[in-house]
This record gives sequence, C-alpha cells and structure tokens, in this order.
Amino acid sequence: MKTIDTGPKVDDLGVSEETLAAIILEARAFDVTVPETDEDEASNDIDDDEISALEDQPDNPAEQVLLEAIKSLSIEEQETLVALAWVGRGDYDAAEWGDARKMAADRDNGDVAHYLAGMPTLGDYLENGAEALGISLADTSTQTMSHMG
Repeated sequence: MKTIDTGPKVDDLGVSEETLAAIILEARAFDVTVPETDEDEASNDIDDDEISALEDQPDNPAEQVLLEAIKSLSIEEQETLVALAWVGRGDYDAAEWGDARKMAADRDNGDVAHYLAGMPTLGDYLENGAEALGISLADTSTQTMSHMG
C-alpha cells in the first residue's frame, strides 16, 4: 500500500480536492452501470429490478450527472482532470505533470466531458493520478460523501 508522507508534489493542482472527490464519486457511479440486458433472457424475475438499477438505460441519470458535473467546471479544471486521468492510467508519471497539463491544454478541447466519461474506470484514473502527485483524497472523499444528498 502506498503511503503519502511527502505532501503534494504540485503547488497548485488546478482543481480543489473537494471538487475532484465529487467528480470521482460521480465517475464511479457511472462506472458501475452495465449494458442493458434483454428482459426475455433467462433469469430470476425477483432479481430483475435489482439489475435494472445498474443498467445503462436512457433514463439512468448517472452519465448525465457526470457530464454536467464536468461541464460545470472551468476549462482549467477540465484540463486538470484530463491530465490527472492520463497520469492515473500511466500515460505520464508524476515527474511529467507539467507536460501532461500542457498536453491537456493544447489538445482539441471539443468535448472534454464526453472524452472523460468515455474512459472506463475514470474514477480510479483520477484517484490514482492524485495519489501519484502526493494528494490523498481519503478524508475529502469521506466528507464529500457525507454532504451529498
């Protein structure tokens, strides 16, 4: 288990820890959705309602909530999320944070929200990226979850 004992490796992340924790929670809510299943498929009728709550259906708001949360951020914050996701999935390492931020700023910013939402396990990528930069979101995530709803 990696411990974070040196403090943050960046002076200004570009997004607040609270905002990042909230986006991670929304991303994880979206990540757990599964493709819609065929109702005629052999299964136990009792379980069907439980499964449909996780299905990626047009009326499932998880994707829309994630997209709106990302779109509500400033361009700089969106670019930070892209760079964090890249660090979190191993495209860059912590020492290359400046390069990742520059590349995120230089890329075609067509639709950052859909780009990020299209990444499988986005929540994990963002958290791993933050951890690579020496930022622990454990306390922030707990506080964010307790203030939701």
